[in-house]
Amino acid sequence: MKPHRQAHIPLLRLLRLRSFGLLACAALAACATPDGPTPQPLPAAYPAAPSEAAARPPDWNALFADPRLRELTAGALAHNRDLRVAIARVAEARAAYDIQEAAGRPAVELGASGTRSRTPADLSVTGRDKIGGNYRAGANLVSYEIDFWGRVKSLNEAALNQFLATDEARRAFELGLVAQLANTYLLGRELDERIVLAQKALVTREESFRIMARRAAVGSSSDLELRQVESLLLNTRGELAALERQRAQNDALLLQLTGHAPAPTPPPAPLAEQGLEGPLPPGLPAELLTRRPDIRAAEKRLAASQASIRAARAAFLPNITLTGFGGASSAELDGLFRGGASTWSFTPALRLPLFDGGRNRANLSLAEARQLVAVADYEATIQAAFREVSDALAARHWLAEQVRAQQALVATESDRARLASLRFERGVSNYLDVLDAQRALFNAEQALVQLRRALMASTVNLYKALGGGEPR
Repeated sequence: MKPHRQAHIPLLRLLRLRSFGLLACAALAACATPDGPTPQPLPAAYPAAPSEAAARPPDWNALFADPRLRELTAGALAHNRDLRVAIARVAEARAAYDIQEAAGRPAVELGASGTRSRTPADLSVTGRDKIGGNYRAGANLVSYEIDFWGRVKSLNEAALNQFLATDEARRAFELGLVAQLANTYLLGRELDERIVLAQKALVTREESFRIMARRAAVGSSSDLELRQVESLLLNTRGELAALERQRAQNDALLLQLTGHAPAPTPPPAPLAEQGLEGPLPPGLPAELLTRRPDIRAAEKRLAASQASIRAARAAFLPNITLTGFGGASSAELDGLFRGGASTWSFTPALRLPLFDGGRNRANLSLAEARQLVAVADYEATIQAAFREVSDALAARHWLAEQVRAQQALVATESDRARLASLRFERGVSNYLDVLDAQRALFNAEQALVQLRRALMASTVNLYKALGGGEPR
């Protein structure tokens, strides 16, 4: 009976190890926490908009009324180099996910091997030299892990969410590119109109300087008045040169954003015909969670971090792998193709980590730390989105008020310049009043164009902050 009892000792040890593994699994399951903390909810409404307005923003092609701007936007989405990099990043993430997913499937490969060896006489049982061989050919089942604890599934889920997050980041970049292109285009239209105003003012001031020089030559005006007119003329020339420089730089940026030289198109529409001053209903704050691609990207990164934690926890549990072989085996090469040479083997293996120097614990701590980062990033992204929408709404409201006030100011300054000219012509006042009125009118007209462009840019920024319409 004693030998029979000794034969069962390895089996008893195996059962104890298995019991220990199950107890470890139960302990880890008891200590497991939910997938992660839930981010704080959004407020019920934006500060500058009623909560009942729930329409989605239009697509950019419906938002932009200028055909040239639509054409440039389509060109940028097709040729922008930075967008190509973002698209390549998506393909890279997809390939990484495919690699991880393939790791969870059984892998079978065909192989053949042969061994020829000589055994010396003093090592041979027969006392003579022995030459022998071993040849094998068939299919091998590469080590395949049975995902009993969900480790491989969690790794696949983490890779999938990383891929989806990269794709959402590409969409966020695309949306930002459209907004940047539109704002650059609107700035170009603003500079065009300001240059026209500066050119008209320059013509008027050159004529004023010519007249004042004549008057000074005959003694009708003082040299001080002549220098004041000349100063205003030189200042206008400087303003015009600065505007031309800004337009050249803006055109270069527009060319970079589009990624190619635009084909000849009809002239751009002026600011008054851009159609970007109408209402754009913001909807409810909670809709940002599904509208904005940057929030969806942060959400996917959070899901990936949670899956990584599950995979790190599963690394503490027993690992079951399978290997196998099926084919033919023979001592001679020509024997592989004879009957009776078929062979197979099937090898399951159970491994339970006992001591790894703290590697698994460190991996779990790393995954938990990354989850905290992902949660904070998710909440920060939501808060930033809410603030961007609120800022854009406030900008639209108060810029509209500024535009109305500035239009009234331009009308007042125009009338003031007319009256100052009449008073100077009648000899009631000196030319300094005319110069001051002309300078104030020029500045007011320039400011009005800038404010109108800023109001349209706030519409573009609101479109971007709301996520650009329906998610694709």
